[in-house]
Amino acid sequence: MRPRLAPTSIRARFTLAITGVSLLVYAIIGVGVDTTVRNRIERDGFRDTQRAATEWIGSMRSPVPPQPITSGRVPYLQLVDANGSVVSDSRAASGLPALSSLKPPPSDRIQNRVQCANGRCLLLTASRVSPQEAARLWAGQSHIVYAAMPRPALLGTERLEALVAAGVLAASLLTGWAAWVLVGRTLRPVEAMRAQIAEITISDLSLRVPQPSGDDEIARLARTANQTLARLEDAMERQRRFGSMVSHELRRPLTGLRTQLEEVLLYPEADARRGVRDALATAERLQSIIEEMLMLARVGTGPRTVEPVGLAALAREEAARCAGGPPVEVSAPEELTVTGNRVQLAGVLANLLVNAQRHARASVHVTVRRSDGAAAVAVQDDGEGIAPGDRERVFEPFTRLSEGLRRDPAGSGLGLAISRTVAEAHNGTLRVEDSPRGARFVLRLPLAPPQA
Repeated sequence: MRPRLAPTSIRARFTLAITGVSLLVYAIIGVGVDTTVRNRIERDGFRDTQRAATEWIGSMRSPVPPQPITSGRVPYLQLVDANGSVVSDSRAASGLPALSSLKPPPSDRIQNRVQCANGRCLLLTASRVSPQEAARLWAGQSHIVYAAMPRPALLGTERLEALVAAGVLAASLLTGWAAWVLVGRTLRPVEAMRAQIAEITISDLSLRVPQPSGDDEIARLARTANQTLARLEDAMERQRRFGSMVSHELRRPLTGLRTQLEEVLLYPEADARRGVRDALATAERLQSIIEEMLMLARVGTGPRTVEPVGLAALAREEAARCAGGPPVEVSAPEELTVTGNRVQLAGVLANLLVNAQRHARASVHVTVRRSDGAAAVAVQDDGEGIAPGDRERVFEPFTRLSEGLRRDPAGSGLGLAISRTVAEAHNGTLRVEDSPRGARFVLRLPLAPPQA
């Protein structure tokens, strides 16, 4: 396995990236600063040498002008004739040969140069005397004035580059430190959430991650994590409650099945065929309960095929299958299309119709209509109805009211629970609503988006 050179921490990676980018940017800025400073120092130096040369030329009154008075910045001044001989010079340049061999042409009488010789560098300006001055003083013979100053030490060494490099490095490190602090402060809530989530176990889902104030990405992440934990806790609670109810409901038929089989073994003289037949009936009821429980568990979590489903046509199909009971009347003024699993939705309607026929006295009415931008299917019977206090309890698994138990003793009490789970899996609802007579179950589903 190859060693990992890159840091795994987001904080470290971000800090390294910011430091690298800032180093590159500051380096470019440093090169610009170095060049600007050097050019500025040279420009100021040449400006002083040009001024000194121009002022000396303007003060000349004789062919051999007196020794000029120089400033501390420009100590070297020389007047050189056409043959390269020094005619006059300043005190600092006394006894020196011509400072340069540069001879500006008449078209460009002033030129600048960095002159280096014998380990010494000068900022030098060569200024050709104008033709008028040459004619007045030297009978037209051209003369050149050299004005020079020692090159500043900052230009002759790498001190400026060292200072700029030190500044670039310091600024990059400061930027990296600031990025490290800011990213650490930004990710501190994330680390707190990670530590809290690490303490959450499947046996205790009541803990929640700390939620920072505001509406930034981290705050939204914390809210989403808490909402997910709340849903997970609710799902686990329903799972435990469901498991408890399943074990309770299965215990009784299993006990009965065991008793029936033990009677066959203990009393051989009894009718063995009748005992086996009773045990088989109990086993079939157990199988039916288990299959319905598996369906209830799969509806909300398993994959399902979705397609456009016409509720009016589906209601008429399921009503046509309900033979042998009170008649079912379907009222659907328009076809309403939803998106969902046709088999599951047909099972919900079939369950509601069978339940309505079981409690109806004379007839069952099914209405398919549009309600508040959704499709609503109402199944109403004319029986005794459901008391307001039991309207939510009938959707709990294995819950059976006394009237339902009397009319269907072999039922499992899972039909309405499965129907509500299917409705919620389709982003809909299934409720018992008020009605003047009988029970009124209303299934509401979102309408399918219009076809392009």
